[in-house]
Amino acid sequence: MTDSQTFSLAVLVISAVLMAAVFSNRLSEWIRVPTPALFLIAAAGAAGLFPGLGQMTYELQERIVSIALVFILFNGGMHIGFARFRTAAGAIAWIGVAGTVVTAGAIAVAANLLFGFEWHLALLLGAALAPTDPAVVFAVLGRREISGRSSTILEGESGANDPVGIALLISLLVATGSGWAAIGTGMLEFVLQMGVGTAVGIIGGYGLVVLTRRAALPNGALVALRTVGAALFIYAAATLLHGSGFLAVFIAGIMMGDLRAPYKAEIDRFIAGIASLAEIVAFVVLGLSITISEVLAPDVLWTGLGIAALLILVIRPVLVGLVSLPIRLLPGERAFILWAGLKGAVPILLGVFILNAGVPGADRIYAIIFLVVLVSVIVQGSLVPVFASVFKVPMRMVASRPWAVEARFKEEPEGLERHVVAGGSRADGSTVAELDLGEEGWITMISRSGRLIQVTPNARLTAGDTVLTQVGADADFGHLFRADDRPRDEDDAGGVVP
Repeated sequence: MTDSQTFSLAVLVISAVLMAAVFSNRLSEWIRVPTPALFLIAAAGAAGLFPGLGQMTYELQERIVSIALVFILFNGGMHIGFARFRTAAGAIAWIGVAGTVVTAGAIAVAANLLFGFEWHLALLLGAALAPTDPAVVFAVLGRREISGRSSTILEGESGANDPVGIALLISLLVATGSGWAAIGTGMLEFVLQMGVGTAVGIIGGYGLVVLTRRAALPNGALVALRTVGAALFIYAAATLLHGSGFLAVFIAGIMMGDLRAPYKAEIDRFIAGIASLAEIVAFVVLGLSITISEVLAPDVLWTGLGIAALLILVIRPVLVGLVSLPIRLLPGERAFILWAGLKGAVPILLGVFILNAGVPGADRIYAIIFLVVLVSVIVQGSLVPVFASVFKVPMRMVASRPWAVEARFKEEPEGLERHVVAGGSRADGSTVAELDLGEEGWITMISRSGRLIQVTPNARLTAGDTVLTQVGADADFGHLFRADDRPRDEDDAGGVVP
């Protein structure tokens, strides 16, 4: 076979794998197993059958998955947006930091006392398994929409605690000395990572917002590519300054989420596509790094299942539940958030960090992490819709809208806003006349399930409707269409951390 034919065969196989991965979403809906689990199992099985597939160095795996995580976190931040984030910022920050530290400590204690790990390995295992994962959370939710603040807190936590977990593990790996000296070194590194990451994220995000608003380019494709370059730049800048690049890109994504700017729709679509590809690449690369036989080894299997059971049934619902008490939530919302804290690519990536650091016993640690993630994705992820119903958290499937009719403007259309009616919002179930739009605002278009609805005072809006509004200079109608701003009774335990 010639070099050209060998190259063509490689391209053929890779493209076939990519198309199969994309179509796996259909299989996932049919068998009710989240797609990340399918990627991990298929890749690990392929690595066992064809050993040559898993010959990447740990350093290369770490770099590939790190870049993939940059796009996943940036897209996750954009999906949340600043308007949603600020309604639950205190809750997200508290559970993202305190919940991660408590989880890491509890796993470390259990690993030491129940499974015989020495303290350094136990702490590394705890730090690796502490964060939840945005890629899995977004994949599991998929086309499901959750009403209220549950979705915002869950998605925000999964993005916020990844940088916390990564910074915590790096702090443990670079800690020098012993006893209090090691603790002091680790704490200093952790604070530096979080502080610098936050600062670079805010400054870089603001710069990207200004650049997107004011620096015109001839077409949307170039604007989208510039945004990708900016996200990578922010990540690299924070990392070079000894900060958390992952936290920086997550914050920058949040700042970009609600931006009104030229070609913003093209940016959203392109970043979402890159993030979907990054998710596939991350889970396939991580799956190729281990074989099923390694996961099923007795000293890995029973330890991994035991830690997974403790994490799902005790540590997350009880200990993180206690940490979440300052967050004012309805009981069902709290229970749902505690159940849906899924593990995914980030814990496995942290396992790669441990392998790459040459820590004694890292191979067993990595296999245990892989197994715990697999159990979390399959068991917790598959039951998310079930527990949403049990805990009475409103969840609905959002129908795909593959067709679009666009109207483009040379200048920014002053006062024209697009909203989607969220279930439980003030607009949901209200007529146009019942909405408080004032004298300077009106609804110009209502789209429902692919057809236009005549805009009359008696036209009643329902969840999922796309609405165009014309507003005055100082008016803001966004709160009418968001579920997070719905009126609450006096005894409704909604709100943010005091």
